[in-house]
Amino acid sequence: MADALDHLSSGRTRIEWLSSLDTEFKPKKNYRRTSIICTIGPKTNSAEKINILRKAGLNVVRMNFSHGAYEYHQSVIDNAREAERKQRGRPLAIALDTKGPEIRTGNTINDDDIPIKEGSEINITTDEKYAKASDNKNMYVDYGNITKVIEKGRTIYVDDGILAFEVLEVVDSKNLRCRCINNGKISSKKGVNLPKTDVDLPALSEKDKNDLRFGVKNNVDMVFASFIRRGSDITAIREVLGEDGKEIQIIAKIENQQGVNNFDEILKETDGVMVARGDLGIEIPPAQVFVAQKMMIAKCNRAGKPVICATQMLESMTNNPRPTRAEVSDVGNAVLDGADCVMLSGETAKGSYPRESVQMMADTCELAEVAIPYVSFFNELRAIVKRPVSLVESTAQSAVSASLELNAGAILVLTTTGSSARLISKYRPVCPIIMVTRNATASRYSHLYRGVYPFLFPEEKPDFNETDWQEDVDRRLKWGISEAISLGVLNRSDNVVCVQGWRGGKGHTNTLRIVPAEEDLGLSQE
Repeated sequence: MADALDHLSSGRTRIEWLSSLDTEFKPKKNYRRTSIICTIGPKTNSAEKINILRKAGLNVVRMNFSHGAYEYHQSVIDNAREAERKQRGRPLAIALDTKGPEIRTGNTINDDDIPIKEGSEINITTDEKYAKASDNKNMYVDYGNITKVIEKGRTIYVDDGILAFEVLEVVDSKNLRCRCINNGKISSKKGVNLPKTDVDLPALSEKDKNDLRFGVKNNVDMVFASFIRRGSDITAIREVLGEDGKEIQIIAKIENQQGVNNFDEILKETDGVMVARGDLGIEIPPAQVFVAQKMMIAKCNRAGKPVICATQMLESMTNNPRPTRAEVSDVGNAVLDGADCVMLSGETAKGSYPRESVQMMADTCELAEVAIPYVSFFNELRAIVKRPVSLVESTAQSAVSASLELNAGAILVLTTTGSSARLISKYRPVCPIIMVTRNATASRYSHLYRGVYPFLFPEEKPDFNETDWQEDVDRRLKWGISEAISLGVLNRSDNVVCVQGWRGGKGHTNTLRIVPAEEDLGLSQE
């Protein structure tokens, strides 16, 4: 990889760094900063196949709760944990993606597909008598308040926008007179989108609540919360997770105009954000998704909260061994925008080339990361940060600054919750961030943070009335350096910037220490 000295000499500005790029450059170390999330489906649901994906670059296993019974999702969890037991490596995180509140059409008779022509008028209704008898004259939708929130002239999309209707008239409390905008078919149980219309659906359905309780019971590491519209939606999810699920990270999926409009209040409440471009591209004009993606990623970067870019990233690899050039550029540009993680959906859940998809994403991320002007980013972010910052964030800034000046091989951080590692990640050091923790959950969810390599320290926390605090610190530092060398992201004798607290527990990170990557931390020479 290009080191700090390269960036300091040629990367003071973005243009300077980009104009110096070498298209033949090969990173020297096995160091990919961006984490990869893979949806596990029938093609990949076994410990052996999950480990194949881990070797290719998988960091986080995703379960899509829009499909499948609890028995199936339990098998994914069990297989992911079996994969960890069978194959040594970094911790593997598990994410639960909720179905979320949604609007759907009713059933047609015999679930037939009924053709409808462009220009035809249709009654879109909440009248229950059409719930199982929809046709091209009357189409049921299961959102009772649709007539209260929608206005004449608005558009209703059905089945991911394949079918579209213009609202001509709000007839009464149950009926909308609409015109079909394009030829299509009325089908059973299709999703409905209401762009530019603020809906008042509850944040969580009963199914979502039950799914979250299932996740708590199975100790999942993060929840991808679908269709988040306001900050209070995150609060509602935390209440359901309760005390037993307090460490589960909540990632708000932004999928509609309301979510974009209320992004600042959502960001304040959530642990992280997913730019979910599928439904978002239906709810707002597709050309605006590009702008929304950049805005949301930049705000997450400023706040120091992780952000995931998702949907159709390597979609063509579901059926083809090679992606389109546009897809590769999409992944690369998400990395350049500042995404901490990128996600695969159908490519790994049902695709014919799951390993190849993960490998392509990993290779693309690793090369895209070379194009980032880290020094310029660090200086820009430090210049605009709101002051005063916390003690922990000040320490994180100093660690990144020291790593640049020393051309350090790594920053090694001892942490309980991963918060210190997250804040170091915020300032985007050139070198890897080696995170050592005794918290198993934190060791898994810290894959959300760009550049963080989490390791679970295998020894129990000692009684510091009997064990010297600094001896325990040194033991963890030595172990972390050894693991990083074994992984190939750190070389012996490299300078390592160590970040630690003055005592145990969370919130006490305040100390920097520079040591060589040696078994004795250079202590024998002191």
